[in-house]
Amino acid sequence: MGQFAGQSTGYQQVPTSKVVQILDGNDKVDKVEMQPAEQRMLVTMADAKQTKYSTYWAGNQDDLIIARLNERVTQGSLSQWTAASPKPSFWSGLLSTLIPFLLLGGFFFFMLNAMQGGGSQVMKFGKSRAKVANKDTPKTTFADVAGCEEAIEELQEIKEFLAEPAKFQRVGAKIPKGVLLYGPPGTGKTLLARAVAGEAGVPFFSISGSDFVEMFVGVGASRVRDLFEQAKENRPAIIFIDEIDAVGRHRGAGMGGGHDEREQTLNQLLVEMDGFDVHGEVILIAATNRPDVLDPALLRPGRFDRQIPVEAPDMKGREKILEVHAAGKPIGPDVNLARVAQRTPGFTGADLANVLNEAALLTARNNAPMITNAALDEAIDRVIAGPQKRTRLMNEHERLVTAYHEGGHALVAAAMPGTDPVQKVTILPRGRALGYTMVMPDADKYSQTRGQLLDQLAYMLGGRAAEELVFHDPSTGASNDIDKATKTARAMVTEYGMSERIGAVKLGTGDSEPFLGRDFGSQRDYSEHVAGIVDEEVAQLVSAAHQEAFDCLEENRDVLDELVRQLFEKETLGRDEVERIFEPLRRHPERGAWTGSDSRRPSAIPPITPPQKPLVPAPVPGLGLPAGQGVPVTDPYDFGSPQPPIAPAPVDPSWPAPQPPAPQSPTGPWQPPAPGAEPAPWGGKPDGSASPEDSRDGSRD
Repeated sequence: MGQFAGQSTGYQQVPTSKVVQILDGNDKVDKVEMQPAEQRMLVTMADAKQTKYSTYWAGNQDDLIIARLNERVTQGSLSQWTAASPKPSFWSGLLSTLIPFLLLGGFFFFMLNAMQGGGSQVMKFGKSRAKVANKDTPKTTFADVAGCEEAIEELQEIKEFLAEPAKFQRVGAKIPKGVLLYGPPGTGKTLLARAVAGEAGVPFFSISGSDFVEMFVGVGASRVRDLFEQAKENRPAIIFIDEIDAVGRHRGAGMGGGHDEREQTLNQLLVEMDGFDVHGEVILIAATNRPDVLDPALLRPGRFDRQIPVEAPDMKGREKILEVHAAGKPIGPDVNLARVAQRTPGFTGADLANVLNEAALLTARNNAPMITNAALDEAIDRVIAGPQKRTRLMNEHERLVTAYHEGGHALVAAAMPGTDPVQKVTILPRGRALGYTMVMPDADKYSQTRGQLLDQLAYMLGGRAAEELVFHDPSTGASNDIDKATKTARAMVTEYGMSERIGAVKLGTGDSEPFLGRDFGSQRDYSEHVAGIVDEEVAQLVSAAHQEAFDCLEENRDVLDELVRQLFEKETLGRDEVERIFEPLRRHPERGAWTGSDSRRPSAIPPITPPQKPLVPAPVPGLGLPAGQGVPVTDPYDFGSPQPPIAPAPVDPSWPAPQPPAPQSPTGPWQPPAPGAEPAPWGGKPDGSASPEDSRDGSRD
């Protein structure tokens, strides 16, 4: 500032100490001008050159400098001094007035610009965060999807509508406005939605349900509006909302009250779905694994018109999924993917992909050139029970207890007629288990009978019974078995109607509030007396199964000991080895008929013989096949050649004999031996029936 003043007015910038020295000295001063606004002092000397000095003073020196100047005036060594403040110009005053308003206006402009999509990403509260996949994005097609043919067929119409909308509009058809894909995690719901977009070749907007809701009120609804506006601008288009239950849960749920930002977002979503133009060519696809918690208004026709279940694949579907994921991997000649699919019941597409990936990792770890069947076996075990605990060392007694425990499971499972085949028994620790028995069906099954559930209860308690029989002192290793057996028995009583005292009654409400949790939201809709009966029935079922398992092991102690010897020697036994050991096994006979009441007698008339010819409907004229062409109609009453009658199930002798009398089983229903009595020899072999239980939930303790 001093340099600027000196250059423009002829004043020389000097330190304040020099000016004070001049004022204290005897040199004559012509005039002094003080500028309090800038705390600046201009001094003009009374010499021939009219030397001019400029300096600044501190605020606490005002009184001292003014007193010194007045003293110089009195002495006559100073002509005059002034304390003048320069008058600001018009423009400077106007600028100082406008600056605050300009700053405030600029701030509001920045905020509005950010809210409309410009500026920083942090400020884009109301903009949709959907990811857009256009025509240049790598495509996923239906060829990349396997194991869910029914879902693909349902989605083919969506593809055809987006590709050829005139075909549907010509006949007055309305394409579904929304498609809901629901099913367990890992079954391919997101992959199906991407395949629809890839097949139709349209923009694909994908977003998660949790991306709509933020801490600011109204943000979720704003993002919903923006998402649908973008889709309409790029129509035909597909909007995919993953995990829609995060924003589409039932309104009014929970214990809290007041306004809910999530409900506001859901309301806006409902309005947008209802506000679709019939020819808007914008389709909403959503995925969830909790369809039970969605709001009913979201599921009604006109919004999600089509609801497609995406379940775990069957055996053929698993084989196709394995073929898709095996492409590009060096599969060894000993690998049979059909056999792998048979060994993985209940696996989802994600599980199967993980199996092949684990097998590839194991192959690379061992520096092997190709993925072998042994690598796939190990990969399946890792997915089911976890990695092998090679560092967990057990003493001989613990290994012996584990061997008898797992041997008890395997032997009872093989002896019972309604359980699935034993695929593997091992005493190698995996995950949290010291060993496990793998029991799997040979084919996919979707229902269970009461006899099969009773056999499974005995199989679950076979490990505990073996410890009691051999060591006379059970361990804590059967805790998981007891838990599963108790849950199965309680479900038989309260859900499946398989108790004579309770009957075919569903006890307990299965509804749970979305925000209260499953246990807190469920209610008991029966009395304390009924609850006591339920507990007694559950205890009776578990106790009877426990006794059956104990008697089975006691009768086959020699087979059990041989199985344990083989386990100690080889540590892991496959299906062929187990079947060879169980050849002399005395098996449990078939269970008798059960109807739940003495008043309901089983019929002596056998079931019909299934038809041998497929019932193919006749082609309808105008729907693709000309009249008179195609497969002829089969007579619905023609069941083929006569078949031998199927023998009825054994009937309890206590029931009154029907007319004509029902044939009885020569051996009669099997009964546990009385306490202290010698166990009766068991005869007969199972008929090969298998349980549909997913063996992945077998014993792993």
